[in-house]
Amino acid sequence: MDVGLKRELEDKVRAGERLTREDGIALYESDDLAWLGGLAHEVRMKKNGDVVHFNVNRHLNMTNVCTASCAYCSFQRKPGEKDAYTMRIEEAVRLAKAMEGENLTELHIVNGLHPNLPWRYYPRSLSELKKALPDVSLKAFTATEIHHFETISGLSASEILDELIDAGLESLTGGGAEIFDWEIRQHIVDHRTHWEDWSRIHRLAHEKGLKTPCTMLYGHIEEPRHRVDHVLRLRELQDETGGFQVFIPLRYQHDFVDVKDGKVRNRLQARTQMATGAEALKTFAVSRLLFDNVPHVKVFWVMHGVQTAQLALQHGADDMDGSVVEYKITHDADNYGTPNKLTREDLLDLIRDAGFRPVERNTRYEIIREYDGPDAGRRESPQPMRV
Repeated sequence: MDVGLKRELEDKVRAGERLTREDGIALYESDDLAWLGGLAHEVRMKKNGDVVHFNVNRHLNMTNVCTASCAYCSFQRKPGEKDAYTMRIEEAVRLAKAMEGENLTELHIVNGLHPNLPWRYYPRSLSELKKALPDVSLKAFTATEIHHFETISGLSASEILDELIDAGLESLTGGGAEIFDWEIRQHIVDHRTHWEDWSRIHRLAHEKGLKTPCTMLYGHIEEPRHRVDHVLRLRELQDETGGFQVFIPLRYQHDFVDVKDGKVRNRLQARTQMATGAEALKTFAVSRLLFDNVPHVKVFWVMHGVQTAQLALQHGADDMDGSVVEYKITHDADNYGTPNKLTREDLLDLIRDAGFRPVERNTRYEIIREYDGPDAGRRESPQPMRV
């Protein structure tokens, strides 16, 4: 990137001027990651200061049985297949109750698109989980699942969301987005929820007062222009509804080891390579610069590794997700090397080690507790990059 274009982009960012599609593509073409990260860090510090948000959460996947066979997915199983499972609601409640310790504040629930489970299973499961864990926020179901519920119930998405909210739903999850551009989507997705329905369902959720996350699966067969298109679609929807709290870039994973049955279910990996750490940091930086109307950018450490997650905090991210404990959707696939669990103390140490001040939040990004930052008296104590 020539000096003149760099200066032009810097001036636009610092003046708070919205970046264009062409600007986003130009940023991806830059090979100066230090400059790009520094510019994104300026924006991140203006929006969120030296804070890194986190929460204490757990993931619950009540079934991995799925009618879809998305090309990148190693989580799904077909009915009757080895390792296919579906929890009874009582079993899900018992498992969730066992996760209650450490002042848990959020339960994150995503499932396969089960062909036979009745619609009533889902609101009842939320209702029973809420009874068992009344102080825990239920962040549940992707837009793809809501679309599936329309099919199996005969109800509209609006009616479905009303019932789920009555049962205790506090937020949808951001999944099912992948990459919206059909040029790529037709090769990676095997369900019928595309941009039109994904956006329709999140728009409805926002109209009903829910705040939701939005995501992007990157690092497979897409190109930077598809990532830019994806973010700009979400940015336009955010202009309309204001309902997205956080953007979460998710790094596509190879199916290195499926220890359960030895099958490689990821049909993309023979022609793909996972994004490098540098590409991940560039994606965070460009996303932060383009997404001028979403307050937070989250690095999901499970899919990026702990060290890359720490670096992402210097490249636009201000949220490090939570304690997680078990994330089957990734860990069933790849044995990538990230831990299954980070405790609250682990997260505090990692955030301080990256030079930031930890703040514990709930699902709606309300502050639960603020913690001390890095020890300024230590010579080796890191500090956020100066801007």
